[in-house]
Amino acid sequence: MPRSFARLLTGAMLAITAPALAQSAPSAPAPSAPAPAAQTPPKLLVVISVDQFSADLFNEYRPYFTGGLGRLQQGVVFPKGFQSHAATETCPGHSTILTGNRPGHTGIIANEWIDQSVPRADKTVYCSEDPTVPGTTSSKYETSNKHLKVPTLGGYMKAANPAAKVISVAGKDRAAIMMGGKTLDQIWWWAGRGFTSYKGVPLTPLVERVNTGVDVMLDQDRPAMELPELCKAMDRAVQVTPTVSVGNGHFARKGGDFRAFRASPEYDAAVMVLGASLAEEQKLGTGPATDLLILGLSATDYVGHTYGTRGAEMCLQLTSLDRELGEFFNRLDRSGVDYMVTLTADHGGQDLPERLREQAVPDAERVDPALYQNQGNAILRAKTGLKGDLILSTGPFGDVYANIALTPAQRALVLKEAKALYAGNRQVAAVFTKAELIAAPAPSGPPESWSLLSEAKASFDPERSGDLLVLLKPRVTPIADGSGGYVATHGSPWDYDRRVPILFWRKGMTHMEQPQGIETVDILPTLAAQIGLALPKAGIDGTCRDLDPSAGTSCPVK
Repeated sequence: MPRSFARLLTGAMLAITAPALAQSAPSAPAPSAPAPAAQTPPKLLVVISVDQFSADLFNEYRPYFTGGLGRLQQGVVFPKGFQSHAATETCPGHSTILTGNRPGHTGIIANEWIDQSVPRADKTVYCSEDPTVPGTTSSKYETSNKHLKVPTLGGYMKAANPAAKVISVAGKDRAAIMMGGKTLDQIWWWAGRGFTSYKGVPLTPLVERVNTGVDVMLDQDRPAMELPELCKAMDRAVQVTPTVSVGNGHFARKGGDFRAFRASPEYDAAVMVLGASLAEEQKLGTGPATDLLILGLSATDYVGHTYGTRGAEMCLQLTSLDRELGEFFNRLDRSGVDYMVTLTADHGGQDLPERLREQAVPDAERVDPALYQNQGNAILRAKTGLKGDLILSTGPFGDVYANIALTPAQRALVLKEAKALYAGNRQVAAVFTKAELIAAPAPSGPPESWSLLSEAKASFDPERSGDLLVLLKPRVTPIADGSGGYVATHGSPWDYDRRVPILFWRKGMTHMEQPQGIETVDILPTLAAQIGLALPKAGIDGTCRDLDPSAGTSCPVK
């Protein structure tokens, strides 16, 4: 069994300067604590999002999990959870997990959208930025939580009892922010070479020690990881283009290669080490109120984008994630704190089309470049006789906006022709207008039975959504080629992107598996019931789910 990256990082931190961390060094697990008494709320909630951890991946690998993911399967398992909306991207997905609301209500309709009113030339808005800050762009931005429209679990907890501590740590700023919300004690995310927070927030001594420890690891060459037997059958290269292939890398990395570090198990280990160290430093779970620790683990997403979901690298990532989560939970066990874990994902994902076709999925293909803004505008200019950028978009699918400089008559013509252009493309499944989405009823019923219109409605915000919404057919990868470093992705309204596992675990919890579909928006009211937290009677899309009624933690009677 390969040595845990968390142990290596903690060792590096201790070797630098950290006598204060000596008590945090991995050691033998403490004796088992007694199971929590019935009707006693847990003292610490730990909420974990594994970016791009689809239900398909969970179900494929779950027989082989023996570490942290193996432990979580002993609790309450919902193998058919749903990020029920159409915009299955990182920011919208994370915005649902601890708000209890779908993206149409959180306001986070995508990772990026167009806002033609922002006071800068770049009209694209990143979900976790403040676009009004002078000199910024959507790629060189000042991080902000201003776009999130609703409270999070941490905010409700602190409003009910200001003594509650809330800490959010993630590999991506948008994960930390969308789950942490606007009311919390500490928030940290990875920023290229080390963890950081909002502008003006200084690094604490603990965060500086973690960053220095990561630097030590980053500066060293790392040889390829040893393949477990499970992964060896997947170990072969796949040709994407004549000059691009993926596979056979096994996470070998030269010192200083931050991009390779990000797409490897080391990345998640760093987040977990910081999270566990903060839990110890801040004595989470030992105060008068229940505390909340949030972790956003992003490596699975970067591995999926870089190598696909069915290769040896993804197999290595998931077996390593299982091991690192086991180390993390063992470290929490040693504190003696009664904690409860929830694990889910912001979205799923699909493999690169070249490997899918080799595995008898003949309709898997890359997107038609004609669906990108530049080619679409060229076609529309020829059809309408108008000049300039007639439509604006951030990619080959999703929200499309008419240029606000158009006259009403020009706008009507452009949108009519644009809808016909998209609908006529053989790769497009549906095109909805803003009027159609406004008129559509709110989604209801089991999420696995929703129509495309219902999924689109769940992502629709009339202030931020486009004039048209374009949805691609199944197995169309919205990346034209692999020249940009990504070969696979997500973002579709199809179940391979919507379905995610939802797992709950607490020591002494009765094992239960529920096959029916539930939504990630159900997590907030479910956790609130576990700690006796009253929520507003309106304004939350999710529904509380009974986890262990025999222990007195069932949902409140409606």
